[in-house]
Amino acid sequence: MKHPIDVHVGKRIRHRRWMVGMTQQQLAGHVGIKFQQIQKYETGMNRVSASRLWDMAAALSIPVSYFFEGMDEQEGATDAPHEAEGLPGDLLADREALELVRSYYAIPENQRRRLFDLARVLSESAAA
Repeated sequence: MKHPIDVHVGKRIRHRRWMVGMTQQQLAGHVGIKFQQIQKYETGMNRVSASRLWDMAAALSIPVSYFFEGMDEQEGATDAPHEAEGLPGDLLADREALELVRSYYAIPENQRRRLFDLARVLSESAAA
């Protein structure tokens, strides 16, 4: 049976790998394993050892703590608050949302800020 923490860590691995544009094969190469093992980690089927997590953090240019971010909010949480806002329960599981975030951060900072302001204004007018 999958442990919720292993599933959470696996999702965080997949999200970060996808955000930096790295394939499972590339990440596997960086940490010295086969890509099938990355697949098992990302689904939570296999638990990631501390040393492997350390290697993945280095390969993905993030601190190890990244993999555990959001665990406090998940304890006892349901998808209801997000669904009430019209958002899917696991926003980062939505490929379109991930693609939007990655595209957003590829925009130069000054333009990104203007786009953010525009999105805020549009969402406020849609809610009214």
